[in-house]
Amino acid sequence: MDSLVEKNHTAVTDFILLGLTHDPVLLVFLFIIILCIYLVTICGNLCTILLVRVSTQLHHPMYFFLSHLAFVDMVFSSSVTPNMLLNFLVDKNRISYHGCGIQLGTVVFFGAVECFLLAAMAYDRFMAICNPLLYSTKMTTQVCVQLLIIAYISGFLDSSSFTISFCSLLFCGPNRINHFFCDFAPLREVACSEDSVLILLSTLTAGFIVVFTVIVIAVSYIYILITILKMHSTEGRHKAFSTCTSHLTAVTLFYGTITFVYVLPKSSYSTDQNKVISVFYMVVIPMLNPLIYSLRNNEIKSALKRELGRKLF
Repeated sequence: MDSLVEKNHTAVTDFILLGLTHDPVLLVFLFIIILCIYLVTICGNLCTILLVRVSTQLHHPMYFFLSHLAFVDMVFSSSVTPNMLLNFLVDKNRISYHGCGIQLGTVVFFGAVECFLLAAMAYDRFMAICNPLLYSTKMTTQVCVQLLIIAYISGFLDSSSFTISFCSLLFCGPNRINHFFCDFAPLREVACSEDSVLILLSTLTAGFIVVFTVIVIAVSYIYILITILKMHSTEGRHKAFSTCTSHLTAVTLFYGTITFVYVLPKSSYSTDQNKVISVFYMVVIPMLNPLIYSLRNNEIKSALKRELGRKLF
């Protein structure tokens, strides 16, 4: 391991990711499963992006945000999964100091963007169900682009705060990270010292993003529920519910897992449980989202049939 000597300490210039397991049989099994999941993730999200782009019946705000969610899921998973697959094939998976910082920043960036996209999609459903007459004038292309810009700017600010905090950490001892990617908590565990102010700033930034987006989603669905309960038509209620179930499923999966990993006290679960749940929200959920939206959305299914019909005939 390359090293620098500074202030009588050995400064770490690379890290060893311990991964999920050291069992050789389980490693082969996990490699095959996660590789298949990753390939489905790339194909599924690419298909979603292309379908929304080519199908005119999907040129609506909801699908505009869905296509960007598919892009974010694809990059979010790609920031970790290929390196994790490599970890299954080598004895020691080393990642450089700078590579670790880039991976951390990328994960935080796209994780924050996904939070805002899910909130934007909830707001879109609120406008469509609660204010249908104003929907076309309120949810214009300009408004959608502005919400998207806010999502990416927020992701950049959150990522910057964690990257700066990472650079403030001094690593002078062990370089073995008990995880399959450079997550912030395991990095802090092997650091010799840290800047408490910067750590607090990054924690508050991430906390604000999660709390703010959860509030937007919760308030949107409270109003949606009230509006649906006031509907006299059973068909109208069913149609309104059906437009929300896919999004609610995606929200529940994403926020449920990040709550388990980052909000619950560490004493309530083990490091191995943390890694398993992290695999779920970083590898499995990006694969599930296109399946959730395609299987439970009639417009996407009809658009897919139409486009396939054009190609075949």
